[in-house]
Amino acid sequence: MSEEVSKNLSETLFANHKQARETSALTQYMPTSESFLEEKQQQDGYKWYRNLRRMQWAWQGLDPIEIEAVLAKIAASKHSRTHDDWLDTVMGYHSGNWTYEWTKLGMLHQKRSHKLKGEAAADEMFNASLCFSIAGYPHLKNDRLATQAQVLASNAYAEASKKTGYIVKRIEVPYQNKKIVAHLHLTSTEKPQPVVMVSAGLDSLQTDLWSLFRDHLAKKNIAMLTVDMPSIGHNVHWNLTEDSSCLHQVVLNELYSIPWVDHHRVGLIGLRFGGNAMVRLSFMEQDKIKACVSLGAPIHDVLSSPAKLKQMPKMYLDVLASRLGKSAVDINSLAGQLMAWSLKVQGILSNRKTRVPILAMSLENDPVSPFSDNQLVALFSDYGKAKKITAKTITQGYEQSLDLAIKWLEDELIR
Repeated sequence: MSEEVSKNLSETLFANHKQARETSALTQYMPTSESFLEEKQQQDGYKWYRNLRRMQWAWQGLDPIEIEAVLAKIAASKHSRTHDDWLDTVMGYHSGNWTYEWTKLGMLHQKRSHKLKGEAAADEMFNASLCFSIAGYPHLKNDRLATQAQVLASNAYAEASKKTGYIVKRIEVPYQNKKIVAHLHLTSTEKPQPVVMVSAGLDSLQTDLWSLFRDHLAKKNIAMLTVDMPSIGHNVHWNLTEDSSCLHQVVLNELYSIPWVDHHRVGLIGLRFGGNAMVRLSFMEQDKIKACVSLGAPIHDVLSSPAKLKQMPKMYLDVLASRLGKSAVDINSLAGQLMAWSLKVQGILSNRKTRVPILAMSLENDPVSPFSDNQLVALFSDYGKAKKITAKTITQGYEQSLDLAIKWLEDELIR
């Protein structure tokens, strides 16, 4: 895609959305919940609607200085905001608006990519894709600007896939008259490789996971298969239900027909809510999985405690409502409904073990994934292990947990 074409594409995509509704105002709450949220907002005193994942974005390949520059432009905007207290709620698609500023950075990376060759060009294009994805973050269902940003992310990922020396194949698996779209990343197609199926949370796309393959799995010649959670990205047609692993299960059962992977050597990595799905899958399909790693996954604690759920920032509540396909939200009934996602309440972590060795990890003091959740998972897994990551910085925490994860999978998949 030439620079001109991509510029035109983003102009046409966003042209009709100058007045699209701003993300933080999209989710409708019942009056009692509305007043609860307003009160909470004043108490919390947060400056941003979105949870800023600076460390994660830097780890995924973006330059921290560029991240700060984008956030500074958003913060300094003089345009009107939906909530004066939240810096990232600038209305309208123009300077200072979240989607606008991140799309602009994505186009800068695209431009750089066109001037480079080989792996450097690919890396810039993957970074462009990541910026476009962040432009749509947290990817609420009826967010028109986010939907357009996702189209750009998907196109840039496809273009980056052509530029890299690695092999990236788009896999389509039929399910319920639609298709589950996954991406398979390989270092070679000469002989079937062990494969790790990876899934992230409810507010990130499968295209955000490139650095996990390039910097970790590729070095061990392990293939990576990315699948979105139900209700987001390529899997937006399906609402999230308590059967959180249903789409991953369909893809897992399709692996035997993919010639480039060794379906006898399959591992799983789940980040955040993806971890809930992957742990669940490790019980449902224990004969087909060699090892599983969950990182920061909500397993039981937060899902079964309405009080803890209500303490979550509004962005997370909006994301949950969006994934469940709710139109007018009552926080109390949302909190009650989430009990069904607890793997303990489902009876999975209560009476039978899985043969799959699961490594359940989270950073210290993680409100979503306390150590007790990980201990529960380890207890019901043969050779399972719970690990608390205590790192001085969250970046070190990321690196440390990924190194442990890759080692855990390598021991089970390659020996």
